[in-house]
Amino acid sequence: MRDRSKREDELIKEGWTRRFVTSEPRLSEVVELYRSMGYEVHLEPLPLVDCDSPDEESEECRVCFKGFEDQYRIIYTRPKRGENEEDALF
Repeated sequence: MRDRSKREDELIKEGWTRRFVTSEPRLSEVVELYRSMGYEVHLEPLPLVDCDSPDEESEECRVCFKGFEDQYRIIYTRPKRGENEEDALF
C-alpha cells in the first residue's frame, strides 16, 4: 500500500478524493467529464522522487514516469460546494 504525502492528507481533509494519474489528451477529457457530472476538479503535479535512492521509503517509485513527470497530473475530485452528494448523482 502506498504511503500518503502531507499534501495528500491536506487535500483529503478538504474533502478531495484521489482518482488517478493521467496525461493529455485523457487529462482534459476526464476533467471535462467529472465537471459535467457535478464535481469540482483539482489537479496536482506528480511529486518528484529519486527512484534510484534506496533510502526512499515515504513515496512510491515512479520509474514509468521518469523524464515525463511534468506531463502527468494526479486528479482529485469532490462534490461541488453546496450540493448534496446524493443529489449530484440524480
